[in-house]
Amino acid sequence: MKILAFAGSTSSTSINRELVKFVLKDFQDEEINLIDLNDFTMPVFSVDLEKKGFPEEAYNFLKEIGACDVIICSLAEHNRSYSSAFKNVFDWSSRINVKVFQNKPMLLMSTSPGGYGGGNVMNTAKTFFPQFAADIKDTFSLPKFYENFDLESGVINPDMLKELKDKIGNFKNTVKTND
Repeated sequence: MKILAFAGSTSSTSINRELVKFVLKDFQDEEINLIDLNDFTMPVFSVDLEKKGFPEEAYNFLKEIGACDVIICSLAEHNRSYSSAFKNVFDWSSRINVKVFQNKPMLLMSTSPGGYGGGNVMNTAKTFFPQFAADIKDTFSLPKFYENFDLESGVINPDMLKELKDKIGNFKNTVKTND
């Protein structure tokens, strides 16, 4: 099974990328493609630019989705919404193919330093992504990242770790990975 994984952030110190990397440890027997949104940098979407053609990076992003069996992502929350970097990749890609996520099963996550764990962006994505052909199988939000996550150990809050591991297990059973 081929997994496409990414964080909805371009930060070199992305906490969402750390969460994704931690979750991927439970999929070591699978083929993993952890992409970086920095590899999909494009001009800010506008109708005027669209008339001139689509950036190759948007086609490449859609190609990565098309080549995978499942998607694991964690969305950064900037001012209660998607990061501008993710939104721009999404905007360009959706103009090429409105079914951006191509009906791929998805484990959707978010984290933030605050107590809501990126809950605003998560709630938006849970409603919005299925309209763009995301098959969201499960979701997980990790609040207070710096209190509940250690870069060496991962999720250190026992209750949150159990919840995440249960969701990973359910996701694996739903998509029938090689474990």
